[in-house]
Amino acid sequence: MGIAAIACGQSVITQMGARQMAMAGASATLSDEWALYNNVAGLAQQKQSCGFAYETSPQLIGANRMAAHLQLPFRSFTTGIGFFRFGDALYNEQIISIGIANRIGITSLGAKVNFNQYRADGFGVLSAISIDIGGITQFTPALRVAAHISNITQSSLNNGSGERIPTRMVLGVGFQFTNKITATTEVEKDLHYPLTWRTGFEYDIYKKLFIRTGYQLQPNAFYFGLGGKRKRLSIDYALRYHFLLGASHQASATFQLTRSANP
Repeated sequence: MGIAAIACGQSVITQMGARQMAMAGASATLSDEWALYNNVAGLAQQKQSCGFAYETSPQLIGANRMAAHLQLPFRSFTTGIGFFRFGDALYNEQIISIGIANRIGITSLGAKVNFNQYRADGFGVLSAISIDIGGITQFTPALRVAAHISNITQSSLNNGSGERIPTRMVLGVGFQFTNKITATTEVEKDLHYPLTWRTGFEYDIYKKLFIRTGYQLQPNAFYFGLGGKRKRLSIDYALRYHFLLGASHQASATFQLTRSANP
């Protein structure tokens, strides 16, 4: 009874993409096809592409996650639409997201609207609409600074309880040490939880074959991953090891729908 008195509901983290996961989720400064689920500002100047990701946690039955996305450039803007799902038939969360981003000078800005739906067997369906915003500034070729806020509107569920969707604020810094080595670090503050710090590294070991690693504090977890890119297809794998919850695995694939001028 005492535990129940202080327990709180919580919504699952919606960061997706095996590249991002392998770098401990330190993705605020990354601009790639999975930016819609991380920092939406990273959509700016992306190519036309689609992708799918799936994550499984063998020790947490019913805690699998999946996501799919499609992004389309339109004039100077890039738009993205995505679908995210967590859970099983007993309890699940679904999110449909629509985002847009643009680059102005050295800064990319983006915004995203999410339709959130929560379903628990026997308890019906609850929903809410939330808005995320983000920005990335490229100060030098080697230095990026980024920030994004999820649920900036502090939206609450539609059942009249006043229970809010989590609001998270992230500040990150990215370093491009060479054309082969990338490092990112960031801090995240959920309004109701302690500060989280995470950092990740990516190394291009041979012709677009990548090795990645990262570490997160609060909660503590270790990350590792591999990835490869061949022409228009990218395939990535990530492993997360949590000291209490064990291992989780995520795989993602993206396909560029238009040919790049620079192969």
